[in-house]
Amino acid sequence: MKKFIVWLIRFIIRLVARVDVRGYENLPKGGGFVIAVNHLGFLDAPLAFYGLNDWNLFIPVAEKWGDYAILRWLAKHLNAIFIDRFNPDLKSMREMMHRMEQGQTLVIAPEGTRARDEKMAQGKPGVAYLAAKMGWTIVPVAMIGTEDRLVIQNLKKLKRTSINIRAGESFTLPPFPKANREEKLQEYTDEIMCRIAVMLPEHNRGYYAEHPRLKELLAEKA
Repeated sequence: MKKFIVWLIRFIIRLVARVDVRGYENLPKGGGFVIAVNHLGFLDAPLAFYGLNDWNLFIPVAEKWGDYAILRWLAKHLNAIFIDRFNPDLKSMREMMHRMEQGQTLVIAPEGTRARDEKMAQGKPGVAYLAAKMGWTIVPVAMIGTEDRLVIQNLKKLKRTSINIRAGESFTLPPFPKANREEKLQEYTDEIMCRIAVMLPEHNRGYYAEHPRLKELLAEKA
């Protein structure tokens, strides 16, 4: 059933979008790593199965979507995890760690929800905490052109949307120091988000547009 659903997702995406994916060389061999991605629109999650067709991936999904039977069914067959975005969810965190130990690939948007204003919001610290604690490799990925407004406008015109997916170089976060852990957690979260933002158009960078770390990364890229 999963293979059929993924095939259907890829078929539908080809109907509504022209997708250019670059950066496969930055993905570690095998699984057990994190793909951290910005979240602009409703196509972002399906695009994970488009761009990573041959990977054993899983995606955390907001618990509110579990209220819909069809989405619970899809989540079951697509290996998703329902999480509480607003409270510590130890059960889900343990499940993520278990799946990573099995070699699965975690695809997660640190923002926690899609950017309705089409700009990056401040990242939540959950993935940075787990990645630093467990030593997980992180691959930053930028989704460009998936804004709901653009996709819907083009659908009304029977026009395909141009979407670009860019994967940056993989990296790991150092273990947490004994002191200033909260400060360091914020620094680690900003590091992940800025590595995504550097690949985005300026108008999508939002909260991180003027971040000092982003300016450093832009200077290195120039």
